[in-house]
Amino acid sequence: MLTESLGPVLVANRGEIARRIIRTVKRLGLRAVAVHSEADAGLPFVREADEAVLIGPAAPAQSYLDTGKVLEAARATGARAVHPGYGFLSENSGFARAVLDAGLVWVGPSPEAIDRMGDKINARNLMEAAGVPVAAGTREPATDLDLALEAARGIGYPVMVKTAGGGGGIGMSVARDERELAKAFEQASRAAARFAAAAAAGGAGDVLAGPAVLLERYIERARHVEVQILGLPDGRVVALGERDCSVQRRHQKVVEESPSPGLSPELRARMLDAAVRAGEAVGYLGAGTVECLVDADAQDFVFLEMNTRLQVEHPVTELVTGLDLVELQLRVAAGESPEVAPEPAGHAIEFRVYAEDPKRFLPGPGTITAWDEPTGDGVRIDSGYAAGDIVTPFYDPLMAKLCVHAATRAEALERARKAVAGFTVEGPKNNLPFCAELLEHDEFVRGDYDTGLVARMRGGRPA
Repeated sequence: MLTESLGPVLVANRGEIARRIIRTVKRLGLRAVAVHSEADAGLPFVREADEAVLIGPAAPAQSYLDTGKVLEAARATGARAVHPGYGFLSENSGFARAVLDAGLVWVGPSPEAIDRMGDKINARNLMEAAGVPVAAGTREPATDLDLALEAARGIGYPVMVKTAGGGGGIGMSVARDERELAKAFEQASRAAARFAAAAAAGGAGDVLAGPAVLLERYIERARHVEVQILGLPDGRVVALGERDCSVQRRHQKVVEESPSPGLSPELRARMLDAAVRAGEAVGYLGAGTVECLVDADAQDFVFLEMNTRLQVEHPVTELVTGLDLVELQLRVAAGESPEVAPEPAGHAIEFRVYAEDPKRFLPGPGTITAWDEPTGDGVRIDSGYAAGDIVTPFYDPLMAKLCVHAATRAEALERARKAVAGFTVEGPKNNLPFCAELLEHDEFVRGDYDTGLVARMRGGRPA
């Protein structure tokens, strides 16, 4: 039984994802333990946990990223398992090892799998060996500009330049000639150095030192499509469908939907099969995501990266499959191999509601003076805040995820328009006006869009 093998579950995160995990933990009859910073003491996830522990001041390095304080909270509360959510320590193999070394259950893949997939160059080479399509690119880190220039000449411009580690689109940019490559390499090198320093401070495993930069051929009209997988203790890896994450600003996702309106049945089948092979190649355990770039014109795809954790956008998969991915994570961590045979039905869309300016997408923290969530059939809100709460500048400005589900995409779009119009947030700046704008944009409504959509909406060149 879960109560015997897991006992109290400590949620090593904050905001909406902590609240969402706590909901499932309590539904399964387990005690939920929250950890929080001084800045988050009044947020809903703290109140809703069975027990909450203050672990430090607002700065993440002194609270949510402090492995010692998190493990001490687990010891003090008698927690037997740790769920990391996403972000923070969720893909830190050193933290995963520390949890296991403390005799606790780690709700995630093995530290070895995290290490193997955390380095994008290693992951790319591993996927190529497993027969997963990859883009033309560097097989070793480009550690100086001369190597990057030489690699780009072999790959052919334009190239995508990004850090070998980290995520969220940080340090990523497109270079169309040598001048742009020099600028992009410098930007990615700085980001790589910051990632290496943060990972080392958090006790990560092998971390590439120096300007570890990856170059790949850039696909001009690409869709960003990812496959949700679940690795089971009996060795099986199951694909739970795909999500289209092409609506992005600064290479960071804003809106996701499932199924992807840009895939043919044949391409979808090939992508799901490749995702299973990717999981099998690393002996993956638990929930993970295989991210791909789809050439919308050629109807082909290449591997992008693998996220060894729960994704922000996991609700759209839950809505079309009827599964609870957090429950599946907990059951797998407890050693169970549940029978999972998803038959996706209908269409789901998720809108990330950020405390940010809807035009330039710059963070706009502040006190929430009004908060009224939409309700109704097929509407789901995963929120981290309520009226009176403060969105501080210390963390990601995500306030909530507005999700809708309906029988068809057209019906889901209409349901989304009503839900966006019915969501009231006052105080901090928010991007709900952008969501409403997107829902009337011809490319998005037709489903014929790519990762350059938001840039085009704002008058810029796709990037």
